[in-house]
Amino acid sequence: FSSRTLWRFGYSARLLKTNHFRTAASNTSFPAVWILLAQYSGRIPGRFVVVKKNWFFTMPETVEDKTNLELYSPHPEVRGMTILNREAFKRTVVVPVLKVKKEIVNTLLKSLKHTVLQRPGLKRVIEDPEDEDSRLVILDPHKIPEFSLGESEQEVLKQLNVHPEVSKYNLELTYENFKSEEILRAVLPEGQEVTSGFSRVGHIAHLNLRDHQLPYRYLIGQVIIDKNPGITCVVNKTNIIDSTYRNFQMEVLAGESSLVTKVKENNIAYELDFSKVYWNPRLSTEHGRIVELLKPGDVLFDVFAGIGPFAIPAAKKKCHVFANDLNPESYSWLLHNCKLNKVDNKIKAFNMDGRDFLLGPVREALSKELPLLKEEQKTSFHIVMNLPALAIEFLDVFRHLLVGEPCSTAGLPTVHCYGFSKHDDPAKDIQERAEASLGTSLDGRCSTYLVRNVAPNKEMLCISFQIPADVLYKRPCPDEAKPASKRLCTSKDFPEEKLPS
Repeated sequence: FSSRTLWRFGYSARLLKTNHFRTAASNTSFPAVWILLAQYSGRIPGRFVVVKKNWFFTMPETVEDKTNLELYSPHPEVRGMTILNREAFKRTVVVPVLKVKKEIVNTLLKSLKHTVLQRPGLKRVIEDPEDEDSRLVILDPHKIPEFSLGESEQEVLKQLNVHPEVSKYNLELTYENFKSEEILRAVLPEGQEVTSGFSRVGHIAHLNLRDHQLPYRYLIGQVIIDKNPGITCVVNKTNIIDSTYRNFQMEVLAGESSLVTKVKENNIAYELDFSKVYWNPRLSTEHGRIVELLKPGDVLFDVFAGIGPFAIPAAKKKCHVFANDLNPESYSWLLHNCKLNKVDNKIKAFNMDGRDFLLGPVREALSKELPLLKEEQKTSFHIVMNLPALAIEFLDVFRHLLVGEPCSTAGLPTVHCYGFSKHDDPAKDIQERAEASLGTSLDGRCSTYLVRNVAPNKEMLCISFQIPADVLYKRPCPDEAKPASKRLCTSKDFPEEKLPS
């Protein structure tokens, strides 16, 4: 295994275990590690198999060991189609059927449940055109080779007094009978990858198509609408997220053009314009993880708040929230969602650059609140910085952000900062970059959490730590020529003394 592989399913657990910031590290459960392991080994303990992801919809590979592929493949003439023609998918296949009196159909289906055709979207029992008192039960061609029943099936039929003769029936398959992946595999050139999945944002399906799929993009979009109830718009991302406001260009492939939608995450409703603000349904677990760390009465500063997936659930948890976003559209939808969720009186919203927000409202609030904090008080201050492409570069703001002496080291703010890494050791990479911005070591006082794999060889991580006192505070120092309150000092004034942490 490469060192990156070790990170994803083993080394990550060791890294998280050796860090000492306990609250964020509490999520490093063995199931999570086994799930990472399964991505490489293909084996996973049975009790850890179920991973619920309501926001992501996959189109799995069709089982290839079918002896009767016609039952699972549209008409071969659809290969290369770029404009959807549903009529062209029709084909007739010959299947085995049993003639059964309608009174015993249900009993027969239970007795021959492993032999009867199990094909979603297809009826297993059809009318007998020659006898209204009988029904035709369709059998699986894979289980009934050469249209003859085995001894065990014949014994069942004998007990039910059913004639064991298997007849041939011409079954017409239409576009409606085929799954989306079967349709796309039949259309795209042989051997080329079909679309494996999409993100769902309300009524919108969001795709990231490969270059070889682009000639078929409008057909792909329409198929997804046809096969997924509730999806009425399909878009494809046409560029990476490189704008100041973290949105991306997209093309509507099929359906309605309105990209204003409603989503629900962790039992909270949000409304947004998907074309103008950033929203990623894959982050729902991470939003919940951070909010779970908060207690009623805590203070949350959300530096890159978006439309409020950290801020709003924190406010509902009776935390005091300061939420900021530079994008005017995100700020507008943040205000809208605060009202929608009846927390507009619990969140102070700002439309500022993240650095200005930290140097302004955050510094002002901390300067006011921290000196009032007593040792026995349980209030915690959290700063969330979810802008993984740039957030680590903002950490230098905390250098001497405040003036004075810390009243309580327990009250020092905890930062949750997100970043991307392509390094073979992502946790080490994120920590070293954070340390470079802060100008201090975080060994033994931070934890690194793997959020998700963004792309091949690209991870998204969250590093959490309490800001060291010697970083956050610019402490006053004594001076014979001036009163202590008139002069400020740094570590340079104490060449033989380390500032208190």
